[in-house]
Amino acid sequence: MKCGKKDFLLYAVTDRSWLGGDTLCHQVEDAIKGGVTFVQLREKKLDQEHFLEEAKEIKELCRKYKIPFVINDNVEIALAMDADGVHVGQNDMEAGDVRAKLGPDKIIGVSAQTVEQALLAETRGADYLGVGAVFHTGSKADAAEVSHETLKEICRAVKIPVIAIGGINRENVSELAGSGICGIAVISAIFAASDIEEAAKELKEATEKAVMTAEATAEE
Repeated sequence: MKCGKKDFLLYAVTDRSWLGGDTLCHQVEDAIKGGVTFVQLREKKLDQEHFLEEAKEIKELCRKYKIPFVINDNVEIALAMDADGVHVGQNDMEAGDVRAKLGPDKIIGVSAQTVEQALLAETRGADYLGVGAVFHTGSKADAAEVSHETLKEICRAVKIPVIAIGGINRENVSELAGSGICGIAVISAIFAASDIEEAAKELKEATEKAVMTAEATAEE
């Protein structure tokens, strides 16, 4: 599966921190109903067996709604359950090696914090970039913040889609207008909400406005 820019508008990264008595699959479905356009399964603590089981379940859900589905970091899991692709960080497997393992048709996303990292990822076969943290975030304690100027420079430097990540919510997404991004990736702004579907809907509307402004500015 290959993606167009619109597929990256509202990219949800899962987190089981707010499950309560709910299931991750149900929460992801609520997020999709609210307007999420892309799903990344991020699991740092599950063992391989349960990770694989969960990944297969959410893959089927995403297929039902025709939403791209990728795995965070774990290339072996992505390969084993035939995910649409994988997202890797700077300290994970390099994009070219991921491409060699997964093949030409899978989606590969790479995290980048600098123009140099962005250009290298693009050269080595990345399909999109996740750039951040653009705001302070508690979801990743080790995430370095990326200035909005650097975000703009990365968007200008590469031809592949760029999504902003890190501390983004409905209130601050408008600050990214004019940057050149094609979407945002969020965790708590959706999954920590008491009404996930409504939170996704409101965030999507706010993001559409910011991205439209971003694209208009980029074309000037």
